[in-house]
Amino acid sequence: MRFAHVISSPGSAPELVAVRGERYVPVSELGVVAHTLQQFIEAGPAAQDHVRLELAKLPEDAGTPLAGTRFAPAVISPPIVLAVGLNYDEHASELSLDNDSGPVLFSLFPNSLGAHEAEVRIPTHLSEEVDYEGELGVIIGTAAKDVAPEDALSHVFGYTVINDITARNIQFQEPQWSRCKSFDGFTPVGPTVVTADQIPDPQNLHLTTDVDGLRVQDSSTSFMIRSVAELISSISQSLTLLPGTVISTGSPGGAGRSRKPPLYLNPGTEVTVTIEGIGSLTSHCVQG
Repeated sequence: MRFAHVISSPGSAPELVAVRGERYVPVSELGVVAHTLQQFIEAGPAAQDHVRLELAKLPEDAGTPLAGTRFAPAVISPPIVLAVGLNYDEHASELSLDNDSGPVLFSLFPNSLGAHEAEVRIPTHLSEEVDYEGELGVIIGTAAKDVAPEDALSHVFGYTVINDITARNIQFQEPQWSRCKSFDGFTPVGPTVVTADQIPDPQNLHLTTDVDGLRVQDSSTSFMIRSVAELISSISQSLTLLPGTVISTGSPGGAGRSRKPPLYLNPGTEVTVTIEGIGSLTSHCVQG
């Protein structure tokens, strides 16, 4: 299954929908009261199975066309967004940072969540070094504590696309990375969340990033230093991963800072992150 939050009319609240091809159906019309993905995850496996069965009964042309739909962030009000730094050797090397001591973990603030095709404001008075980072996002489905790597993927609800936008000058000025990556709208996510049963192997997904049509990242999740299962297991040793928690699993090489000359996001720039089997996430940069 595939889920998204859509805004059906100006001023209306985001609505959780199930996406089928090029059409969508509100989850509320499928017999489950859940206005957000978080509520749907918390409703548990029985509600999810019910929606799956109801979708299977619908004719192919049921629902509303996706064309022209305005998306909200694919996750809304998760318990936390956890980001993993330096999880690809090439990215760690291009930033001249050490990744030998274990996963670099930090949180992203809720104001940073953004939507597909939304504007990202570039605050040039604070940073002229705003960079892109295409990443695989993991959404936890059931609480995970002290899980073994071989059991970790059973706790995953689904996967999404994330652009972990970063103000590089602030990243290298401060000892923590949350603020430099948590400006308003700096964490576009979506447009959809694809359930885990649709992604047999999260370590075999092609990932690309394009800036104004230029391919700047072209890699695979197979190059992660620590796999999705290993990350979940490692993190769960020290804290309980609650249902709905989002984990941004790190970026491959090709960051704008490493290019010669550097390629940063500026007002007028369009950036698209694509992950095989999940979708494409586009952001439009404007003056902040």
